[in-house]
Amino acid sequence: MRKTTTLALIATGLIALGCGSGAADNAGSSANEEGGTKASSSTGDKGDAKTEKKPATAKIGQPARDGKFEFTVKSAKCGVAKIGSDMLGQKAQGQFCLVTVNVKNIGKEAQMFDGSSQKAYAADGTEYSADTSAAIYANKNAETFLNDVNPGNQVSGVVVFDIPKNVKITKLELHDSMFSGGVDVTLG
Repeated sequence: MRKTTTLALIATGLIALGCGSGAADNAGSSANEEGGTKASSSTGDKGDAKTEKKPATAKIGQPARDGKFEFTVKSAKCGVAKIGSDMLGQKAQGQFCLVTVNVKNIGKEAQMFDGSSQKAYAADGTEYSADTSAAIYANKNAETFLNDVNPGNQVSGVVVFDIPKNVKITKLELHDSMFSGGVDVTLG
């Protein structure tokens, strides 16, 4: 299973590098055009009036849009020491925070949801990346790992963060892609 995970991560990196080479030059303009609530856009047809009227920061249970995705964080549970079974699992370096999120495609074409593009923040602004290998054990059907979501469809899954034991996550920054502006969701 580790070889499959490693191969999937390598393939993802290669795809991201291939896509990123042309997108890097346009990353700033793409983020502003597709960035949803966080990035302001004055470019007419790409911006959605409904998206711009939503609050810049959502709370648990409130929908928040970034690009082609509408995210609704259902819950966040920290203090988890291990994910998976005794035979197949992963132990946290500090503690796992399990964030259950519903992701709906509000665009006109399929969009890949990548759990590794999501970020968590502590009150002091320290940024934490998602732990995609731990997410494999937290999601039996792997809906948060490189899953294409067709227009109008939605998936639900767990994004996992491995943070120090004495830290509390206060905010999430959710992205429809690695180049999007992101949308903030406060926890607590």
